Amino acid sequence: MPVSTELFPDESMRPTRVEVDLGQLGRNLQAIRQHVGAAGVMAVVKANAYGHGLVPVAHEMVRAGADGLGVALLEEAVLLREAGITTPILVFGGIAAAQLPIFLRHQLTLTAPSVEKLDLIDQAAAAMGTVARVHLKIDTGMERLGIHYYSAERLLEASLRVRHVQVEGIYSHFANADAADLSHARLQLTRFHEVVSFYEKRSLPTPQRHIANSAGILQLPESHLDLVRPGILLYGVAPSRECPLRLAVAPALAWKSHVAYFKVVLPGHPVSYGSTWVSDHPVRMVTVPVGYGDGYFRALSNKGQVLIRGQRHPIAGRVCMDQIMVNLEWGTAYYRDEVVLLGSQGEERITPEDLADWAGTISYEVLTNINARVPRVYYRTCGEETALSSLPAR
Repeated sequence: MPVSTELFPDESMRPTRVEVDLGQLGRNLQAIRQHVGAAGVMAVVKANAYGHGLVPVAHEMVRAGADGLGVALLEEAVLLREAGITTPILVFGGIAAAQLPIFLRHQLTLTAPSVEKLDLIDQAAAAMGTVARVHLKIDTGMERLGIHYYSAERLLEASLRVRHVQVEGIYSHFANADAADLSHARLQLTRFHEVVSFYEKRSLPTPQRHIANSAGILQLPESHLDLVRPGILLYGVAPSRECPLRLAVAPALAWKSHVAYFKVVLPGHPVSYGSTWVSDHPVRMVTVPVGYGDGYFRALSNKGQVLIRGQRHPIAGRVCMDQIMVNLEWGTAYYRDEVVLLGSQGEERITPEDLADWAGTISYEVLTNINARVPRVYYRTCGEETALSSLPAR
């Protein structure tokens, strides 16, 4: 759905911007919730909510009924608490001892990936006269963070001894759930079940179990367990080419700019740094105020495309820090015409997968790479569009 120009009453606003449909994000969450049935849904909003804007997206997820939020860093979680969000927040990343008082003051849920870290958390909570909320992290085959599945009983035993820690959850993370071959993902799930059987064998209540990321949600319904953690799926984008979308989700983000300058480039006159593009005939060229300083990859030089007046046009020459040049050939464009870098215009669409293919990367990086200097504009589609605000990326 096109965005009304009423969203941008201030013409002094930078024309290069990201538009985020909060209504679509809420609908994506509901589609995921319907798909996973009784499992809870933790909305993953790390990395500036995959480029969509941490605080506004987190508020929308809470409004739409997320059971919790997931972030990578303490700093992300603190920003959310300072923004008034009281929903449970799990921090996935590792922790330093000096950070523990901050975690506890903000009532954040910590990841305990080892006996040593669990003991540190217990000591910090005891010193502050409080109880820390913790999820135990099990490495079932990612080799990134967490105690190995074959050593996990030590951590689970230790979690029964600590006195100032409440173990709310236990989790792992898939390495290959977005692949066509799911044998490794199923092996990870089997290992996770073996670890969690510790509780049943001792007639103990089992903490909340979770392992399903976006790909697990789509491809491994048996992995949904007590809680799922949608990341890129929440933003309406497929985890990989091998893992297509099977839910009624849709992208909520568009990246746009406008034509800032028009010229005719003569034959034999190269364009941009390094003179890597030159035409043998006159062409119409426009300059667009976006570049790798905004997160528009330099790797898109001479490869990327944009939409102008509903038509695809290629980037000519190298992407500059703040600008790109676009070859219209003999097409038409005028100053302030809308340029779509990511999203739809007319019948055409440029997807995160398109940008990723042209740049030789993945859609996750395309979204999270959009720089904080690009303003975010928020609106909501519910049969009509309503402008909410223009905010910096965080």
